[in-house]
Amino acid sequence: MSAEIKVIIPAFNEADSIAHVINDIPKSVSEIIVVNNNSTDDTALNAKNAGATVLTETKKGYGHACLRGMHYIEEQSKQPDIIVFIDGDYSDYPEELDKVVDPILNKNMDLVIGARKKELRETGSMTFPQIFGNELATFLMRLFFGAKFTDLGPFRAIKYQKLKELQMQDKTYGWTVEMQLKVLRKKMAYTEVPVRYKKRIGVSKVSGTVKGAIFAGIKILGWIFKYSIK
Repeated sequence: MSAEIKVIIPAFNEADSIAHVINDIPKSVSEIIVVNNNSTDDTALNAKNAGATVLTETKKGYGHACLRGMHYIEEQSKQPDIIVFIDGDYSDYPEELDKVVDPILNKNMDLVIGARKKELRETGSMTFPQIFGNELATFLMRLFFGAKFTDLGPFRAIKYQKLKELQMQDKTYGWTVEMQLKVLRKKMAYTEVPVRYKKRIGVSKVSGTVKGAIFAGIKILGWIFKYSIK
């Protein structure tokens, strides 16, 4: 029996890229959920025209959008087996979704991170703040928790029931690291698979601005130190 997979895509002003992301997602997915996070462009319209379920979350923040998608799924009569998160900027390769999900299906992993390995990244696809932040955060997770993570990549798959157990809370930039820290704390099975990464369409709302990079860094480090002293 095949697993039911749903995809959640948080999206803020991704009108030029969102349809590309949706169209490249494999047919193994049963539903693509785009959470329109206060966009001022045609993100919602383009996502709907591409065949996605479009939700609205007026509270700004990556975590707010992800939580809205999860709430929608919780209200459905049939729950999926796996949730995949992917960004709406087309920097990931959505066609690699089956590769990201495979360790859950065939190796009984609970969480799989699509790791943006240097040799698979397009030149300039990750900014210096992104690279530095990832290396610092994963170094601290190795130091404090013995983790094997090398990336905080947003392209990730997780068993739905395990996701519910994590009781996710972060509303903004700390969403990805919160998930990984809670998986470590609960001793869930996790792994990474190398994925390709390219320059995004449009300007990043986090790493593309000084304010975004600073607040993301503070949030990520805050979660790590919070869990390290528990």
